[in-house]
Amino acid sequence: MPICRTRRCALLLCVLMSVPALAQAAPPQESTAMHESTPDASLSAKQQSIPVISARAASGDVAGLRVALNRGLDAGLSINEAKEVLVQLYAYAGFPRSLNALGELMKVVEDREQRGLHDVAGPEPGRPIASGEELLRVGRENQSRISGGPVDGPVFQFAPVINQYLQAHLFGAIFERDNLSWENRELATVGILSTMPDVTPQLRSHIAASLRVGLSVAQLRELIRSLAAAGMPDASKRAEAALEWHLAQNEAAQ
Repeated sequence: MPICRTRRCALLLCVLMSVPALAQAAPPQESTAMHESTPDASLSAKQQSIPVISARAASGDVAGLRVALNRGLDAGLSINEAKEVLVQLYAYAGFPRSLNALGELMKVVEDREQRGLHDVAGPEPGRPIASGEELLRVGRENQSRISGGPVDGPVFQFAPVINQYLQAHLFGAIFERDNLSWENRELATVGILSTMPDVTPQLRSHIAASLRVGLSVAQLRELIRSLAAAGMPDASKRAEAALEWHLAQNEAAQ
């Protein structure tokens, strides 16, 4: 896929992440949590539940979130994986949505225990998270891998501190937590952004990022179908439009 270095999309924290829309990623550093499946494999039932959970949480649909969480846990999503999805939610949809969703997860787990369903807790992050300048360095490297190259643009020149927050916290403190793969983190992010009608550039960027971290076009089409099947046609259409735009841009660049 040819490299296009002229396109840049600014994605601010909570709704922004600037990435080159068509850049080709450098080979990512291997991590025990980076890969969930091979590119030609179908999404597992667990993976299909992730964008539905994140989309329901981002939209504030508590009843729908409860259904999605139960289905995800039934499909093998661990409690800690569900926590990671809902903690990451705050970086794109804000703390109130994240806190409310985590509270709902807690209620769902308690209810399932009372019904005799004992879900797997799952591992905690397996490596220590850096701090200070080292955290910023690690976050910058992760951001470049996911974005396809070093991130820059007018927004970051106007307010450099926002990129420092992105690098140190989102791509450092959050993406370094290795009990949820980068693939699954991108499934969650696409689900979140698909619920928002006014973040098309960011959704397109995360479609590209999903492909960079190991998901396939076929798997993204499964994500789109999962949103539709869960009763979120608008989110499904936004995700589909972003994927088709990305594919068209790549074809035009060849």
